[in-house]
Amino acid sequence: MKTIKCGTVYFPHIEAILFDKNGTLEDSEIYLRSLAQKVSTIMDTQIPGVGERLLMAFGVNDNYLDPTGLMSVASRRETEVAAAAYIAETGRGWIESLHIACKILDEADKSFTKTTAPLFAGGLQILQKLSSTGLKLGILSAATTQEVQNFVTNHQLSNYLQLQMGVDKGPSKPDPILFIQACQALGVQPNHTLMVGDSVADMQMASNAQAAGCIGITWIGKPENVAGADVVIQQLQEIQVIDS
Repeated sequence: MKTIKCGTVYFPHIEAILFDKNGTLEDSEIYLRSLAQKVSTIMDTQIPGVGERLLMAFGVNDNYLDPTGLMSVASRRETEVAAAAYIAETGRGWIESLHIACKILDEADKSFTKTTAPLFAGGLQILQKLSSTGLKLGILSAATTQEVQNFVTNHQLSNYLQLQMGVDKGPSKPDPILFIQACQALGVQPNHTLMVGDSVADMQMASNAQAAGCIGITWIGKPENVAGADVVIQQLQEIQVIDS
């Protein structure tokens, strides 16, 4: 086991670290904003008048993406349900609305199949460094498992990660069962596992799962976005390993 140090905060007896993907390891703002705008455009083509309101719900305002908004933190299923709610307001039935929302999101996704969002500065180096110490590492994301796997493949990270977990069906963040399941897959206990993420959902999930600690990262200097974190960092390199 290792001791992890972030600033003046120490986390002893650590066996594993789980990372969020979007906004934590992956600089996905431009991609997510573009995806939301594409969904809005397609929506307005098929159901006029819905797209602009949906864009606001996604957390997009001109060239700004709200890091706490729907597009930034929700799972694919949650995004489908939110979009379907706006469609249902036009008088369509709920099942039909879900079907339309799913098709529109699928169509938008196809426009970005070859798009690769970059790693944040220091992302590769911190994974290499942590992995070299013998810590177990994984990704636990609200994105789909396929999206997580694509991210790992595109950035050639598989040598450093023992878990690539997304949300496909069932519960999403902040449900603590996700953290517990991730720990089970890694063969570690939650109280020996840290969570590194950029949202309140990450912090609540890990805390309610009785994780060893929650490290909130805010690249834009807004600690309120990670309320509940045991420590807040602005760069991944602030995570240091001390042999126990």
